[in-house]
Amino acid sequence: MPRPGRPGAHEDPAAALGGAAELLAVLHAHGQDGADPAVSPSQLRALIAVEAAEGINLRALGDVLGSRPPSVTRLCDRLEALGLLTRSPHPSSRREVELRLTPRARALLEERRAIRARAFSAVLARMAPEAVDALVSGLAAFREAADGLLPSGRPADTSDDQAEGAGSPGDTGAARTIARIADSA
Repeated sequence: MPRPGRPGAHEDPAAALGGAAELLAVLHAHGQDGADPAVSPSQLRALIAVEAAEGINLRALGDVLGSRPPSVTRLCDRLEALGLLTRSPHPSSRREVELRLTPRARALLEERRAIRARAFSAVLARMAPEAVDALVSGLAAFREAADGLLPSGRPADTSDDQAEGAGSPGDTGAARTIARIADSA
């Protein structure tokens, strides 16, 4: 129901945003169907985080994902077994490892992004140009308003590894990192 004084505004903008987020999740999941190799949402987020900060270490990846070191280690074990991630010794600290994507992981991310872009473009093509402009403006304003609201580096519900325990991550420039991860996923 429109709100008085705001043509077309929803009575509850948060509910409208929630509905849109659910639809985006469905469209995003569509891009995951049949992809080889099959990766979980938490594995995909980890790949995107490593892509955004090539050479990131396990602790920093845990901070970005909001997971404890044992969970991050297991996650990286699975990604390495799939041929998507490599771990190498840090040049200046023998106790740290650097995480890097393999060419296979880069191809996987590129494929997923192309599928997602086609799905989003199909929806946007059905919208009036003014509605697309309004959507882009609204999303930019939403992102700007959200910047800085996630000082811990993670959203409230970060992954299906949450059951394994969330750590107490440090500040990693988080809102921007999470925004990049969300944009890339």
